[in-house]
Amino acid sequence: MVFAVHFTASVLACWLAAQVLAASTWTWRAPRVAIVCWQAVGLALGLSAMGVPMAWGLAAYDRPTGSALLALATDLGHGTLPVGVGPVQLGLVVVGFGVGAVLLTTTARSVHATVRAQRRHRDLLTLVARRDPNVPGALVLDHPSAAAYCLPGVRPRVVVSAGTLDLLDRAELAAVLTHERAHAQERHDLVLLPFTALCRALPWFRWVRDAHERVALLVEMRADDKARELHAEASLAGALRRFAACGDRITPVGALGVGDRDLDARVRRLMLPDRPPRLIGAGALALATVLVALPITLFLS
Repeated sequence: MVFAVHFTASVLACWLAAQVLAASTWTWRAPRVAIVCWQAVGLALGLSAMGVPMAWGLAAYDRPTGSALLALATDLGHGTLPVGVGPVQLGLVVVGFGVGAVLLTTTARSVHATVRAQRRHRDLLTLVARRDPNVPGALVLDHPSAAAYCLPGVRPRVVVSAGTLDLLDRAELAAVLTHERAHAQERHDLVLLPFTALCRALPWFRWVRDAHERVALLVEMRADDKARELHAEASLAGALRRFAACGDRITPVGALGVGDRDLDARVRRLMLPDRPPRLIGAGALALATVLVALPITLFLS
């Protein structure tokens, strides 16, 4: 029973960590560290959600969940079960495997849907987009709406619209293009994928949906940081202001767009730069490691 309590405590710790991360202000100053912490919370939550019913079902074995599963498999092979393991307990073990199956299935479905949307849009770009010597390394869509996005994948594409070219000056456009290339280089689509899967697998948890929104914003802030390594903050902030003032913005499904998330907050952040809190970041990473290690240890022991 003690292992079931540990898994339950791990679920509670994930919830508390999510609340703390959501309320913290340091995350905007260190988005990369914050993203890793959110990933740790998501992984720990998924493993713990599987482990809670399994551990309750295997409580009679009085051993870590991984060892108890092996013992159960051996007993089932011999056709004997210990006292305290009956249909209800076996059902709980099945529920645990079911949670894992749901998580894996929703992740696979998310990958499949995203890849299909990206492939479909990539094929469309070959028909309607054009190269422009004034926008090296990007494709241009002849569309009046403001659009600047990265279509990630094995062959990523950075796309801007003719409306964006009219909207931004040269320095602002260069900062936006660097922002979008950062999405492709750091594969931010893969960062968001587990949270999309968790939202589909656990739709009744509002804080899971909130986590997805916050990670999506942190991903944009991380790309902003990569852009301001090469360009002045004022150029990127000016571009974001122009996107904010332009109500007609488009970003296709499966893409990451510069104008998607909380533009006002990102502009304020760029204009008031602050040094990342190294001590707080290191402590957060240490706690995230412990959070992930607990359910993994319970499974592998």
